[in-house]
Amino acid sequence: MARSPVLIYLIVVVFVLLLLSFAPKRPNRPHRRLKLRPAADLSDQTARDRDRRGIPFDPVIADIERRREDREWERAHFLPQGHAPAMEAQPEWEDFMDAEDYINDEERFNVTDRIVLLFPKIDVAPADGFVSSDELADWNLRQVEKEVMHRTQRDMELHDKNHDGFISFKEYEPPSWARRYHDDNATDDKVGWWKEEHFNASDMDGDGLLNLTEFNDFLHPADTNNPKLIHWLSKEEIRERDKDKDGKLNFQEYFNGLFDLIRKEDVYNVTYESDSSTDAPAKRLFSQLDHNNDGYLSEDELIPVIGDLHPSERYYAKQQADYVISEPECVPLVGKSSFLQVIIIDGSSEHVKCVCKVAAIRF
Repeated sequence: MARSPVLIYLIVVVFVLLLLSFAPKRPNRPHRRLKLRPAADLSDQTARDRDRRGIPFDPVIADIERRREDREWERAHFLPQGHAPAMEAQPEWEDFMDAEDYINDEERFNVTDRIVLLFPKIDVAPADGFVSSDELADWNLRQVEKEVMHRTQRDMELHDKNHDGFISFKEYEPPSWARRYHDDNATDDKVGWWKEEHFNASDMDGDGLLNLTEFNDFLHPADTNNPKLIHWLSKEEIRERDKDKDGKLNFQEYFNGLFDLIRKEDVYNVTYESDSSTDAPAKRLFSQLDHNNDGYLSEDELIPVIGDLHPSERYYAKQQADYVISEPECVPLVGKSSFLQVIIIDGSSEHVKCVCKVAAIRF
C-alpha cells in the first residue's frame, strides 16, 4: 500500500509533463506580426522615393531588407547581361523559407531582447539610462545614412564604366524617370538636376570626377555640406520660379509658392480671410531674407532657408523620433521614467509601432 502514493505522484508528474509538451513553445507576441518592406521597383524610381520608404530601426531588419533589395538590383542590372551574383556566406535568416518567419520567430528574433541590446547604442549623449528625442534622431540618422551610402555604392558600381572608382559626367546616365521629366519640360528648361552644372557643383575638389562622397552628394544634394552644391540648390530654386528671367525673385514670384514652403506655422499662423492677412507675414519674411533691401531675393539670400525647401535626412530622422516619443502609449516609458520600450519599424516610417506593452525594463 505504501507504493500507492508514489505511483499516484508519478502518474501526476507524467500527466503534467505531457501537458507541457503540447503547450505552445512561444508566448503570444504583444504586437502584430512584423512585416518587411516589399522589394522596390528599382528600374524606375527616384533615389529620394526609395529613401523616403523609411529605414528600419533595427539593423538586423535593415540588413535583411538590404540583401533582398540587392538581389532585385542584381536581377535588374546584371543578370540580363549574364553576370550572376557572387556566392556569399548566408546569414541565419536565410535558412527560413520566408525572412518574415525569422523576424517573427520569438526564439531567434526576440523583440524585447533586441531593444535591450540596442538601447546602450542609442543612449549615448549622455549615457544616462534614458533616451531623448535627440538621441533617437541621431540613431535614426545613422541608420539612414548607412542605407543611403549603400545605395550610392551600388549606383556607382553601375555607372563606373571603367572601374576606376570615380564617375565622370560622360559615364553617368540619368535614370529613365529623369529623362522623361526632362523631355516633358524641355521647352521651358525646368530640370537642372541631371545637367552638367549639377555634376560640377557636386565635384568639390574640381578634378572633373566624382568620388563616392561627391557622388553621394550628387544623388542627395539636400544632405550635403558642400557650399558649391548648396549654392546650386539655391540657384535652381530661383531658376524654377523666376518668371521674368532676371535671375532673382521679386515679391510676387516669391509669394506664389515659395512662401508657403518656408513659412513657420508657429510664427506666421494667420487666417486667410483677406489678401492683406496673408501679405503681411509674407512681406515680413521677405524683408528678413532681402538683406540688401533691393526688393529682390538673390541666390545667396535664399541659402538660409534652403533647408526648408530641401529637407535633409536629419530633418526626417528628428521628425520620426518626435513622432515615436509622442505616441500616447510610449510616453510613460520614455523621457525620465524608464527604459525606452519602443520602436520596431515593421515596413516603413508610416508603420512605426511601439511595443511598449511588453513588460517594462528599468535601468
